[in-house]
Amino acid sequence: MHAATPNLPGAWLGEWISPVEPDEIGDDRPAYVLQREFTLESAPLSGRLFATALGVYEAYVNGHRVGDHELAPGATNYDRTVYAQAFDVGSLLTQGDNRIQIVLSDGWFRGRNGSEQTQNCWGDTTAALVQLDAVVTDGTNVRIASDAAWTSTESEIVSADLMQGQTTDFSRVPAAPVPVRVGVVQGPEPSASPSPPVRRVEELPVAEVIVSSDDVSILDFGQNITGWARLTDLGEPGTETVLEFAEHVDPGYTFTTAHLDTSTPRGNHIRYSQTDRVIAGADPAVFEPRHTVHGFRYVRVTHPGRRLDPACVTAIVVHSDLTRAGWFECSDARINRLHEAGRWTFRDNAVDVPTDCPTRERSGWTGDFQIFAPTAAMLFDIDGFSRKWLQAVRDDQYDNGCLAMYSPDQLRMRTSDNPDRIGGGSAGWGDAAVAVPWTLYRHYGDVRVLEESWESAVAWIEYALGCARRFRHPSRVARSETPAAHEEYIWDGPFHFGEWLEPRDPNAPERDPAEVLRALFAADQGEVGTAYLHRSLRQLSEMAGVLGRADEEARFAALAADVLAAWRTEFLRADGRTAGDTQAAYVRAIAFGLIPDESTSAASARLVELIAERDDHLGTGFLTTGMLLPVLADTGHADLAYRLLTRTGVPSWLEMLERGGTTFWENWENVDEDGTVRSGSLNHYSKGAVVGFFYSHIAGLRQDAASVGWKRFTVEPVFGGGVTHASSRLLTPAGEVRVEWRRDGDDVELTATVPAGAEARGILPHLPETPLPGGATTTLRSTIRA
Repeated sequence: MHAATPNLPGAWLGEWISPVEPDEIGDDRPAYVLQREFTLESAPLSGRLFATALGVYEAYVNGHRVGDHELAPGATNYDRTVYAQAFDVGSLLTQGDNRIQIVLSDGWFRGRNGSEQTQNCWGDTTAALVQLDAVVTDGTNVRIASDAAWTSTESEIVSADLMQGQTTDFSRVPAAPVPVRVGVVQGPEPSASPSPPVRRVEELPVAEVIVSSDDVSILDFGQNITGWARLTDLGEPGTETVLEFAEHVDPGYTFTTAHLDTSTPRGNHIRYSQTDRVIAGADPAVFEPRHTVHGFRYVRVTHPGRRLDPACVTAIVVHSDLTRAGWFECSDARINRLHEAGRWTFRDNAVDVPTDCPTRERSGWTGDFQIFAPTAAMLFDIDGFSRKWLQAVRDDQYDNGCLAMYSPDQLRMRTSDNPDRIGGGSAGWGDAAVAVPWTLYRHYGDVRVLEESWESAVAWIEYALGCARRFRHPSRVARSETPAAHEEYIWDGPFHFGEWLEPRDPNAPERDPAEVLRALFAADQGEVGTAYLHRSLRQLSEMAGVLGRADEEARFAALAADVLAAWRTEFLRADGRTAGDTQAAYVRAIAFGLIPDESTSAASARLVELIAERDDHLGTGFLTTGMLLPVLADTGHADLAYRLLTRTGVPSWLEMLERGGTTFWENWENVDEDGTVRSGSLNHYSKGAVVGFFYSHIAGLRQDAASVGWKRFTVEPVFGGGVTHASSRLLTPAGEVRVEWRRDGDDVELTATVPAGAEARGILPHLPETPLPGGATTTLRSTIRA
């Protein structure tokens, strides 16, 4: 399940070349064409083009677009890593005159990044590095590399930005080319990405025309996606057509993106918009912008003076070309809709890096992917995609071991003069340095990800342990100026996001959002931080064991035990309740094994009480919502788990769909009951981690604790919620697994297909544990009630 990586030149012969630009380039920048003409004296037998850029590029040979990669070379920490692509171009070459063109735009390197839409994050000058290796019929090897022989000119793309959009003027008369600038900037030595490239993976026709006039049309594509729109009707020469993109349309068909605006701590209001423009030329053309990308379901097209045929607009779904690995279906159509919403939400946020949203921010937040990676692995082959992202995590890691908040880190905090900006040091966020490699190893069984991540994971843990020793929350200082012995293992500072985005208690008075935020940041988050410190230490010890590092395995296991004892001393009360006494606190404590076995039943009973106090609605936040249903099911409360899954009202998963969502939202209450959107993204995958429950508990597919690569697993469905049948198909490193069960009253029939390279066991109520032989399909029958 590992993508092949291209062979790159052993040594690049060329130099980094940059376009010629005005001294003042402004905020809206064009894409440039870098060009080289050359002659082949004999017929070409083969040709390989290697290319990369500080920016985003497309390559053309003799007017033909090369390859199908989009937004190449992708998002990285450009200070340390840049990936190059290799293309077979032999069929595009010809004897005689030839031409290579590179269309180069700002991309992530120089374009707008993050919620504050900062430009020039990685540099103020774009560049490309190119090499063509060709063999001709007389046996000669021909090499063309980027150098002073190349020329530069502005393209018909007069403005290109990944966030704000692209403007193309097909009527533009190109200026005369001028020699490129050579060696103005230098990038790192290019390497091959382990991730599949970003591609155009699907096309969607217009699902509904909701506004139509001679000037404006609002088109609904029926699904929130990431990508762009292709337009085939550009009107008469000189006509400008404007396409605006949005996730939502308010009541009265009000087109809006205001919910994606950003207010900065400095009081600035940053308006968010996604707008493409095209000016028709004399020759027929198709407008398909490939130097921008949008998150949208709706497109408002302004087309002065002509009635638009909706068939001329097509939505193009664009994201990393991940191989699908998991399928799920059950008798409850609502659960199936949730599965598809989760799958789409991750697809939309897998544009070369795992982002929080495909719209206003587009950042690879460590906390989001730490939460969702186990679920993502059940949906797609994410091995290479995740390892590419982990390289950015390591590139961004500070010298003291702290992680950046997101990677690639456009703030470049590791080299910043502002060391207090350590949001990435939050528990549950920075722990991605340990949790994500461990998830990948468990799922795919490839030890290389642990080898690549070991030093980074250790540095993170040493940072966290150092924070636990150095910092004490003011509440503990007020309790005693002298710290208790166990407090050196309490991780309560300098900063934690904590549970983050817990839904408001409907029984509590409504508070000013700014007050809520201040209280959250001032709160003692030691219960959360210490819980994650224990889990990460335990995982790191297991990593050490796999890598044959016996001393580190013992050391980190001992530290995990010390942290566990400290957590129980500080946060577990004598009556078995946690200090926080919230839904999230009990879910985390049970899932992480913090509660003693003899107290788990009481802890889960308290969790049930807290859910009942909210009228059987969840009250968990960002970190624990994905763990809620498994914890309930595993502690004997399957009926409640199913009840929460199929609940409506705020907060609930289904309410998002009931209010028109096709992807999961950032906030449970993102859209009011009347259909008016509030602030926040409508395409955030963290809440979609609930989809993991569909595979692990509804279908019943769980890898054994001591297994990697799905060599050994258990099939044990959890019945409830009125679900009468479920099926799942999972492509694993051990082979294809299939599970299907049907329930007729109290009678249950389970059929499981186990690949030849695996061992499994089936567990049904009132039936002895049954071996499921590899390379065979086995059917088991039992009854729900004795």
